[in-house]
Amino acid sequence: MSRKAAYVTLLTKDSYLPGTLTLEQSLKSVQSRYPLVVLVTPTLPPHTRDALTRCRIQFREIQPLQPESGHVISAYDERFADTWTKLRVFELVEYDRIVLLDSDMIVMRNMDELMELDLASDWIAAAHACACNPRKLAHYPEDWWVLQTSTSYRIPANCAYTPLRHPTGHSQPMSIEPSSPRPYALLNSGLVILTPSATLAQSIVDFLRTSPLVPTFSFPDQDFLAAFFRGKWKPLPWVYNALKPGRVIHSELWRDEEVRCLHYILPDKPWKARVRKGDVVDNLKEMDVWWWERFDVLVGGLEDDPETRELLLANVATN
Repeated sequence: MSRKAAYVTLLTKDSYLPGTLTLEQSLKSVQSRYPLVVLVTPTLPPHTRDALTRCRIQFREIQPLQPESGHVISAYDERFADTWTKLRVFELVEYDRIVLLDSDMIVMRNMDELMELDLASDWIAAAHACACNPRKLAHYPEDWWVLQTSTSYRIPANCAYTPLRHPTGHSQPMSIEPSSPRPYALLNSGLVILTPSATLAQSIVDFLRTSPLVPTFSFPDQDFLAAFFRGKWKPLPWVYNALKPGRVIHSELWRDEEVRCLHYILPDKPWKARVRKGDVVDNLKEMDVWWWERFDVLVGGLEDDPETRELLLANVATN
């Protein structure tokens, strides 16, 4: 290792422990050289911390972070209520490089090269947000609703993934130009590369508390990051944050074998419904099988740790 670096995720409640431990299992399965460090808040029960300890996963106690006032999350997106706290990751100054991951992800191919990505200390790197709104949710931004085709999905011309095609799109993301549609400047915060800094961390907290933009953010932490780092975030290829709906919405671009990190966005997390390889599945449900395959390997390795095994099984679907 040429620098002190880590993958980091946030865990605030038991219900995401299956995701966290499966993410860590997936990093091991691709022989990553770097550890997963888990940020935990006071809301996380002691028995869950004990499970992390038994699994030899490092964790770091942090305090929750929220805007002081003025921001309202839609009922549909209540799952985002804790995500502001992800911004605490900039406080981990003992690391030279961090790759922040959401716990509803699995690593499909080794991506340790991200730890060596050329990046200025006050910049971040992330993949674009997908501005397609396949569920046609009315509270999503209006410029995500450009009807481009007559298919069952609304695929907006404003989405930074729409112009990309296989194979060049796997390594060449769309650049952000002054003339680009507004959504091109939006990132998905499921995977963010950053350099921790006490000064930067304090600036982020100050911006969160004082900026008049904060109440306008539809997607808390990722809209915040796009605004705070405007002109200072580097687009990554989609393969490092492969958004689950993209397998259908952007089929001209998507190739399973190119995916480094798969992100189970939208509220239906794979552990909420049991899916097996022999089940009848569609193109989206098939990806849930991939998650369950890794979860089953994880559980199978916990024969000597019945407490963690029972805690995991209590937080996943049984059928």
